[in-house]
Amino acid sequence: MIEAINAALHAACEANPKVLALGEDLADNEEGGVIGVTKGLSTKFGTDRIKSTPISEQAIMGAAIGASLVGYRPVAEIMLMNFVTVAMDMITNHAAKLRFMSGGQTNVPIVIRTMTGSGFSQGGQHSDYLEAWFAHTAGIKVVAPSTPADAYGLMLSAIEDDDPVMFIESLPLYWTPGEVDFKPVPLGKAKISREGSDVTIISYATGAVHALAAAEKLAKDGISAEVIDLRTISPWDRETVFASVSKTGRAVVVHEAVKEYGVGAEISAVLHEQLWDKLKGPVQRVGGAYSPVPFSKPLEQAFAPNPASIIAAVKVALG
Repeated sequence: MIEAINAALHAACEANPKVLALGEDLADNEEGGVIGVTKGLSTKFGTDRIKSTPISEQAIMGAAIGASLVGYRPVAEIMLMNFVTVAMDMITNHAAKLRFMSGGQTNVPIVIRTMTGSGFSQGGQHSDYLEAWFAHTAGIKVVAPSTPADAYGLMLSAIEDDDPVMFIESLPLYWTPGEVDFKPVPLGKAKISREGSDVTIISYATGAVHALAAAEKLAKDGISAEVIDLRTISPWDRETVFASVSKTGRAVVVHEAVKEYGVGAEISAVLHEQLWDKLKGPVQRVGGAYSPVPFSKPLEQAFAPNPASIIAAVKVALG
């Protein structure tokens, strides 16, 4: 996935001289990012367009917003998702609202790249999925790919979008191999990763990978699970989800973020409101424990959803 995102950034910079990237340690003098996602870009496009910044999330976001208002399409990296808290005013009160507050006279076409995810014992201040905050903020789109192909395609579409896009990169999936067809993936369009007839499992990012693993195990028990990878969290693809749940009559929503008040709660509520006559039982939710992400490896493993917890939820849904 690292190479896919790098390739998308390279393609976008090559196609449009108004695309630029800024964030901590992005340039090649600093190894092209902490994980190497931007490696080689500053050598190709120069440090005026691929810029390493001071350690100041507020400054990164403020500069990105300012650049977007004068015609650029900045890709701003906030190294870890927990660090977006430092720049929340810039993101939610400025980037998200300027088009509305200007009466549509201006757009804020920025992409906010950030990575997160448990599994590396990075502790509670470096591992949270906070997508629900931004899905709850009108004016921001939120995407979270699970495959290299989707990472490439969603990044291209996010850069071309005229509104702010929060682009969440799963740290555990960075080293996931996969074919890339080098085509844009439209924002707001889910994909059916696996077809099934008994239950629909809805997820994104790392959860979508766990959902596929769970579906494979369920198949051995004669349970046919359809897996939907949302790809875009906000706006989510209601048409695809509604069609699947109408077919199966059962749904399980999975995300690594804390279960309480999460994206799964919104999707579950909408499914109950809109498909009450189609559901054969209550929608089940699988999410992280109501706790900061633990540093301890055994506790961290207990905190996050996995194929076993998804299988357990599916069996509850099936009755």
